[in-house]
Amino acid sequence: MEKALCFKNPFLLVAGARPNFMKVAPIARILRKRRVAFRLLNTGQHHDPALSDVFLKQLRLGSPDYNLGVGSGTHAETTARVLERGEKILLKLKPRAVIVVGDVNSTFAMALAAVKLHLPVAHVEAGLRSRDPSMPEEINRILTDRISDLLFTPSSDADANLKAEGIPSRKKVRVGNVMIDSLVAALPLLPKPIEKSFVLMTFHRPSNVDSAAGLKQLTFFLKDVAKRIPIVLPLHPRTRTQLKKFHMWDFLIRIPNLKLTGPLGYFEFLNHMRSARAVVTDSGGIQEETTYLGVPCLVMRTTTERPICVKYGTAMLLGSNYTMATACLEGILDGIWKKPKPIPLWEGHAAERIVSALIKRL
Repeated sequence: MEKALCFKNPFLLVAGARPNFMKVAPIARILRKRRVAFRLLNTGQHHDPALSDVFLKQLRLGSPDYNLGVGSGTHAETTARVLERGEKILLKLKPRAVIVVGDVNSTFAMALAAVKLHLPVAHVEAGLRSRDPSMPEEINRILTDRISDLLFTPSSDADANLKAEGIPSRKKVRVGNVMIDSLVAALPLLPKPIEKSFVLMTFHRPSNVDSAAGLKQLTFFLKDVAKRIPIVLPLHPRTRTQLKKFHMWDFLIRIPNLKLTGPLGYFEFLNHMRSARAVVTDSGGIQEETTYLGVPCLVMRTTTERPICVKYGTAMLLGSNYTMATACLEGILDGIWKKPKPIPLWEGHAAERIVSALIKRL
């Protein structure tokens, strides 16, 4: 067994939403392996058990040491709750450094709380930019990178973004994609691939589900595609709420060949993703996972903070052009789609590089 590294205070790993758990799990695993003390804080931004508890269990993270229970609310409300409740934990724990991941409100809020207390902050997945200021995640990314002491980037485009913003190179460490670490570790644990031919879809962005017009376009697209191939649609709680708000729920559930589910666990979702003929989504992380898996990915957004998945991977940006999406799906079913190219450092060892840099530099 490796000799324990004796730090006066533990590192603090912060997660707040479903994608965060996949990013902190590999780091936690390597910290345990190297016997480096750490604590896990769940802000509770995703408070639905289907979006948190099942991921903690499947990723073997265990119960968080701290749970802020901030729940849902406006961006200002959730950010303020994390700041207020998170500061109390930081004052009590006095961590060696605070490690935040991704781009949700919890990420920026805990980074800000730590900086105000003069605690070092490391940001995992730094440097990603969509250049769309209407996305709250874009504001969180920029501000978190600006105040962090150590920036772990996943790819060359992220490095270039930070350089263009004048952030010193000494703060940057390119480590690769820690989401791929979780994916690689999970693949041997998945059930047998699903043999039935289907398309997997996910939607939750305001641009797609926050207006009656947008939802109408989406539901007619689903009906059209379902005539050609079955669809599996795991519904985010927010999307379900919007469908009912705009009186489109009854129309949706009557579409033949459309299978609606609640949010899937990590293993279940990965198995659907790797088995699907294609994925249609407005998610960010799914673009990375489909790229690694080689599954065609249609992104129903006008911008992406992961352009490397468009350049080298399987993703294509389509905005809200559902006519083009239908045409692309027809091509995919005929075997016409681009093949992904390997992206450097997206091989399952990003967490090892992260922990080595944490130990050396913080």
